[in-house]
Amino acid sequence: MKKIVLLLSIALLLNNCDIVNKVGGAYQLSQSEYHYNSLENIQLSGINLGNASAISVSKLASIATVLAGGSSMQSIPFTMILNMDVTNPNKNVAFLDALDYAIQINEMEFVEGKMDIPIRIEPGETKMVGIPISVDLKNVMNRYSQQRVTNEMSAFLGITPNETSVTVKLWPKLTVGKTILKSPAAIPIVFKFGGKN
Repeated sequence: MKKIVLLLSIALLLNNCDIVNKVGGAYQLSQSEYHYNSLENIQLSGINLGNASAISVSKLASIATVLAGGSSMQSIPFTMILNMDVTNPNKNVAFLDALDYAIQINEMEFVEGKMDIPIRIEPGETKMVGIPISVDLKNVMNRYSQQRVTNEMSAFLGITPNETSVTVKLWPKLTVGKTILKSPAAIPIVFKFGGKN
């Protein structure tokens, strides 16, 4: 009987240590530094735009045409990868199992999603983290207006010279046993970019 109690106590202690380590890793990630890196693999209604820094003039005309014709289209699929440089200045490893995110462009709710890829950043390390984004711009136009979405996306993709403020909120998720725990508080990150210099 004493052996069973001892084994159960050790198992419980190891499980508690695992929970403490995971919570500590997520906390370290919340204390990390986030900087905008790039937008890549941008696609709008089947048009491959490539990276935000290298969209050609001919592609800009295609973007404007798609956005201007938004009211007559059933859907306007838009996908991209938002790359962030994440630096862990802490003395412990920063990590999580997955995350939920929400993105706003100039205070317009743009997209919510999740990324089920683990992230691990060693102390003092900077790692590029790519968040895959997929949204139907037609749905965003239905919530706001075609004109507002066209204006915000035009600045976001560099067609117009307006500065774009992008707010990213990240909710770390941890797996404890078979249970997924989501952080109640988001990590807020704000980038200002876009437009033409």
